[in-house]
Parts: sequence; structure tokens; C-alpha cells
Amino acid sequence: MRKFIRRALDKWEKLDTEKIHALISDLASDNERMEAVLDSVSDGLLVADRENRLVMFNKSAERLVPFEGADGYDSALWDSVTDDEIAAFIRETLTSQETVRDREFTIDRGGKARILSFTVLPLVHSGEIRGTVVHVEDVSEKRGREARLRRAESLASLTTLAAGVAHEIKNPLGSIGIHMQLIQKALTRLEGVETGSIEEYVDVVNEEVERLNRIVVDFLFAVRPMNTVLEDAQLNPILRDLLEFMRYELEEANVILEEEFADELPMLQLDQKFIKQAVLNLVKNAIGAMPNGGTLSVSTRQNGDDVILKIADTGEGMSEEVLNKIFEPYFTTRDFGSGIGLTLVYKIVKEHMGEISVVSQEGKGSTFEISFPIPQREQHLLSWKGVEHEV
Repeated sequence: MRKFIRRALDKWEKLDTEKIHALISDLASDNERMEAVLDSVSDGLLVADRENRLVMFNKSAERLVPFEGADGYDSALWDSVTDDEIAAFIRETLTSQETVRDREFTIDRGGKARILSFTVLPLVHSGEIRGTVVHVEDVSEKRGREARLRRAESLASLTTLAAGVAHEIKNPLGSIGIHMQLIQKALTRLEGVETGSIEEYVDVVNEEVERLNRIVVDFLFAVRPMNTVLEDAQLNPILRDLLEFMRYELEEANVILEEEFADELPMLQLDQKFIKQAVLNLVKNAIGAMPNGGTLSVSTRQNGDDVILKIADTGEGMSEEVLNKIFEPYFTTRDFGSGIGLTLVYKIVKEHMGEISVVSQEGKGSTFEISFPIPQREQHLLSWKGVEHEV
């Protein structure tokens, strides 16, 4: 509060009506200015009093935080927050009177994953704690840039390594495969010798050689430049074809398929074989995440200048630690996974100028969302009206 206002309040009884009116008008102007500043800040601010009751918040807090807004006034701050995990964090922090910085939570806002960073600080005035300030920052874009940079660095490292290592592995594997075939032919020519157990060993070696060969092929596919051929295509028919192809496998895994495709989606620039490969990988991952069966939901919709593809399962879900690494090459939670599948998905999406995000919680399933840009086909020409030409 400005000093002259404090002095005026000290002499309140001596002020005439005109001066009191001027003082109140000045206070109202200061209060409106402060509210305008707080509402202009992009970060959210929530203020609680000594009893942890919500007493103030700005527009950014109302936009970012899932809470009751003005209906939460005079109730405990955590009771006004509708997200259980965030509410529990605020309650524990405020009741223990701790200071916490940059605690991150992932929430689903309008079908998009948003990462919010919470900082809880004491509200101090004149050396006395008067309440609590909760600062909320949307760090989704920042974390997204960091993740994209890590993925780009990982792919660059893999590309440098691929030409030498992959071929050095693939060549001996080919030689082993050829010699195993020669051994099998030699075994068939043996007479009077029990070769059953030897043939079993040979079959095991052949299976392992084939498995290693598939891993190397996937590895090369992941790091080589993709020869995408983008053509006008509708997304829905591509998805229907693939899901029909996968229907038997879904039924065998006791997975219920739910489809919700928007009508009259605009044409996109797509490479159909790569889109099918990406969706196939996501569907297979979803099946693997639901060992006891569940529901797989595949939907499309238009959102502004993008077409959104959403693939959601009711499976095991992922921890925050796993969530931050799933697109990194060779990261896998499966015993026999290569760690290449989601790297391929990420690379295919980027080749289509798209974006991919994921929302997941342990025990609550995962939702992958891919956005494809709609080609802008209209050409905006400058008007020649009123323009003079000199000859």
C-alpha cells in the first residue's frame, strides 16, 4: 500500500467527505490495476489465507487448473481443486507448511496432455506469514521441446552408428543362416544315425537367427531416411482397413474395439503404408498392455486446421518415468521388445509434419493422440484493384 494512503488512514477521523471519496477512488483504481496485472500474467496464481482458504486467483489459474473457480471461495484450497492428485498434493503441502518448487503433474485438458508445474510458497508481509501462494506454470511446450531435442539427438546418434554396426551384424547372421541350411542338408544324408536332437538344436539356432535378423531390419528401418510418398488420401478408410485386418487378433486377445470416425474429414497428405505401420505398432502395444483383455478406442475428428487421431486403451498404463522415455530408441518395458516400435511411430508422424502426444496413468490405460495438418489449398492473391501501372 502506498505510504500516503497509510498516512491518510492514520488520520481517518480528520478527513472530510471529499478526501475520503478521493482515497476510496484511489484504492479502487489501485485494486483494478493490480487485478489487470494479475489477469495479464500467463502463469496461474492461487492465494490462500492463514486457514488455507482460497481468497484470490487470476484468470490463468482458472484456465490451467481444474478447480471450481469463484465457487471455491472461502473453502479449503484443496477442496476447490477437482483433480484428486493435485488436490492431495496441495493439501499435504499446505498442512505440513512446506515450500515446494516445480512439482509437475500431467493432466488431460480437452483431449490434450498438459504438463503443469506447481510451486508453493508462503505469503509473507512485514516479516509475517499471512497465507500461501500457489504458482502454476504450463510447461508442456518446454518439456515437448526438450523431449523432441532428446529424440533428435538419439536418432542422430543411431544414424551415425547404423551404417557400420547393423551391416556388421547382418552379414554374419546371413552367413550363419546359410551354414545352418548346409548342416540340415548334411543331416538328411546321414543313415543309421539318430539325428533328432541335433535337428532340434538346429531349429532353435535358426529361430534365433531369424529373430536377430528382424531386429536388425527394424533397426535399419528406424534410422534410414524414409522414402515417404505423400498423396491425397482420406484417413478413415486407411484405419478401417487396418482394424479389419487386426480384428481376429483383437478378438483372440479379448479386446473390444470401439470406433468413432468423424464424417467428411478433409483430404490429407499421407503415405498409406507408413500410416498403417504406425497405427499397427500402436494397436499392438495396446494389445500388449491389456493381457487380460479390455477396450481399444480409435477415433478421428477435425480440430481447426488439424485432423486428430486418438488411440486409447484401458490397459496397464505407464508411470511418469516410462512416459518420458517411450519414444527413445531401444527403450522397452517388454521382455522381448526391440524398443524400436514407438521410435518408428514418432518418425512416421514427423515425416507427415504431425505431432504425437500421450496421456497415461498406471492402472488407467494410455491415450495416444496424433495430429495431422490439413493442407492449405487456397491461394490468397493480392488484389490489383486501385493499383496504378506505369508503362
